[in-house]
Amino acid sequence: MTDIFLSTTTRDVPIVPERAALLFIDVQNFSCHRDGAEWAMMEPVERQEKMDPFLETFDQDVAPRMQALQSACRTAGVEVMYTTIESLTLDGRDRSLDYKITGFNIPKGSWDGKVIDAIAPDEDEIVFPKSSSSVFVSTHIDYVLRNLGVQQLILSGVLTDQCVESAIRDACDLGYLVTQVTDACMTFSEARQAASINAIKGYCRQVTTDEIISELA
Repeated sequence: MTDIFLSTTTRDVPIVPERAALLFIDVQNFSCHRDGAEWAMMEPVERQEKMDPFLETFDQDVAPRMQALQSACRTAGVEVMYTTIESLTLDGRDRSLDYKITGFNIPKGSWDGKVIDAIAPDEDEIVFPKSSSSVFVSTHIDYVLRNLGVQQLILSGVLTDQCVESAIRDACDLGYLVTQVTDACMTFSEARQAASINAIKGYCRQVTTDEIISELA
């Protein structure tokens, strides 16, 4: 496979499907399902404040956009990938120090570590279990993307201002052109979402779900 392009002057490069991958970040039962362990870990007051508003918006608005994005990328021939927070061990001894301090341990093979049913991976799509905020730190995704000839990354997921931002910055530093699908990313409040979108815009091209689907079509 030969290089189709390698932009060194702009991030505003339309998606070339054979050189692109869609990555869903942490769209998993742990945090995107009502029975997920993240909600059970929260103090009752915090859970009451966050869970219903987050899941209602996610289920009604964000998950359908993710489904549409996934379908459009599959149809266009864009590689579709996933990363979820999941330890490589049952007791989580391989986790990052940050996750140990936070108390996150999603045991290897657990239901919490699975991608939600709404965007379940096809049998030949790649899922990277990660044990740190950035997928580029605790998985071999960079190696795999380079083997696939990927130069462009389309990113969607949760939380916008945490693991999504980490992936965007690291992908940029590693030489990928990043497109963030802003309305297919989500965090715990509109204020946090807006602040993150504004803060990270210097690292990536930002589009809506409708815009990227039109582009791929």
